[in-house]
Amino acid sequence: MSIEVISEHSNPLLHRKDAKLIVHHDSTGTPDRSGIKKIGADHFKTQPERVYVRSVKTRTGGSSAICHVEIYDDTKFAERIVPAYIKNRNLPIGQRISRKKGEEEKPAPAAAPKPAPPEKKAETPKQAPPKEVKPPPTENKTAAKTETKPAPKASSKPESKPKS
Repeated sequence: MSIEVISEHSNPLLHRKDAKLIVHHDSTGTPDRSGIKKIGADHFKTQPERVYVRSVKTRTGGSSAICHVEIYDDTKFAERIVPAYIKNRNLPIGQRISRKKGEEEKPAPAAAPKPAPPEKKAETPKQAPPKEVKPPPTENKTAAKTETKPAPKASSKPESKPKS
């Protein structure tokens, strides 16, 4: 694996260097963050604890990865500035803290179980009031509708010619 520095910027307010690197990995897969962290520490001649890899991007089928790396002057500044999820990503896989959906912190168990509810006496079930019965529709309405139809109009069009 070889490394190429695209850009490097010193950030004195945050006591760090921001660097954009291209890591060439010709015959292997994309390197993990711990490998990039070691390469960045060797290149910038610092301790790996001061190097944090923010992102690693590789095109599909590509043989080089673009990495954003932060190199801190002191680990105290890094502890205060770097977000917890980035710190977690930069740990080796066995040491990472995994938070999956539904796996939230479990509540503490109850101190004492709740007392059982008092027994109720058997009551006779109440009967529901009878439903109203609607009378069937009357036939007068349908007859009235048929009588009010208008008579067919006489057509003003001439009848079609008889076929010969």
